[in-house]
Formats: sequence, structure tokens, C-alpha cells
Amino acid sequence: MQLWNFRELCKPKPLAIRLFLAMCLNGAIAPIVYAATGDEVTRRAAYALGFLGLVVLGLSIYLWVAILQPERF
Repeated sequence: MQLWNFRELCKPKPLAIRLFLAMCLNGAIAPIVYAATGDEVTRRAAYALGFLGLVVLGLSIYLWVAILQPERF
């Protein structure tokens, strides 16, 4: 019988936290995109555009940090 190591289970998971925060932020961005475009874009496409915008923003920040501080990478 294997005992669970509860300290490992309770450690914060950085990827899970980042994904959760991205989904929450997308929940705030998608209605803005949907309202700005009217009926031209479906609600599903608005959420996809919001998520795509978050990915582009994250990549641009990462690239700027990699350019300005190459010794970290």
C-alpha cells in the first residue's frame, strides 16, 4: 500500500496557476471583444480571439525579456 506524500500534493503548481489566471483574464477580455464586434463574431470566436491575444502578449513579453536579459536564458 502506497502512502501519499501530502506535501507534494499541496505544493503550488505554477503551470496550473498560470492557466487558471489566463482563463480568468480571457473571461474578462472575451466579452469586450464580443461587444466591440457586435454580431459579426460569434461568442466562441471572441473567446478564441481573446486567448490568442493573451498568447501573443505573453510571447512578446518573453521575447523582450530574452532580448534584454540573454544571460538568464
